[in-house]
Amino acid sequence: MHYAQSNKNSWFKHLKYLVVMTSLSTAFSSSVWAIDPSVKELRIGFQKSSINFAIAKQQKLFEQEFPNAKISWNEFPAGPQILEALAVGSLDIGVTGDTPPVYAQAAGKPLYYFAYEAAKPLSSAILVPKNSTLKQLKDLKGKRIALQKGSSSHYLLVQAVRKAGLKWSDITPIWLTPADARAAFQKGAVDAWAIWDPYYASAQLEDQARIITTGKGLSPNYTFYLAAPSFVQQHPKATLDLIKQINLADKWVQSHQIETAKNIGQSTGLNTSTSELFIQRRPRPSTAAPLNSKVIAEQQQLADIFTQQGLIPKSINIKQAVWPAQ
Repeated sequence: MHYAQSNKNSWFKHLKYLVVMTSLSTAFSSSVWAIDPSVKELRIGFQKSSINFAIAKQQKLFEQEFPNAKISWNEFPAGPQILEALAVGSLDIGVTGDTPPVYAQAAGKPLYYFAYEAAKPLSSAILVPKNSTLKQLKDLKGKRIALQKGSSSHYLLVQAVRKAGLKWSDITPIWLTPADARAAFQKGAVDAWAIWDPYYASAQLEDQARIITTGKGLSPNYTFYLAAPSFVQQHPKATLDLIKQINLADKWVQSHQIETAKNIGQSTGLNTSTSELFIQRRPRPSTAAPLNSKVIAEQQQLADIFTQQGLIPKSINIKQAVWPAQ
């Protein structure tokens, strides 16, 4: 009887040991599986308007997701410069507005759209100096308008000119980066400025710039996340993990608006009031997701308009550049 009881106790101890070890093994396997060891390097291109990327950078979300990878953050003045770096192999992923990838695809540069954020038409505008005599879109005829070529503000201006019943040749575009455009705007060297946040918010608050129009009814002003085709093809799981971390960043932004404004101000040099206005104009939430048919159709419309206007060298099929999320 004593021997039987001893055997029974020994059996239960062994069973308990197996359960514990199995649990530990499962937990360890899950932890390892959650990390994509194939990602050895992640080179990210961002700009001042990239709030979710800014928070992901500050909180080291990508570093936590890919602990074995060397991660580098590279700031650019605008989307076209980001996609140029992507095309020559200097970046793996980047974030831009709606127009830069259209220009890049039309130029035959390799890229994949892998996610988008909700439309934000109120986050871009055509501005004039506070004492300008320009009041409405038709007043832009014959005027010098500053903008970044191939940026989201390019599409906004194209649509504004069309709405006014004007031709593109009726205006004089002055191709400038946001920083140079701001300087020209302040000096009176240009008559108007087509621009996006946070530069738009800064000009409103600091220069008392007047709004001729926002993007409402003209341009949806999507944010797109783009990658080198080789990256998404080699790392499909990691690409989805990137979207997950972007959304964790946005979740934090939505529940910490004031703190986000301060953080953005510190990282960009913007004052807090400018950052607050910039953030207030963003959709809530501004999460990332793989492109759906509606977004693809609107992006195709943009490309078709640019083709019709002779602003890109050939027609393109947006869907061919969209990553089929796995």
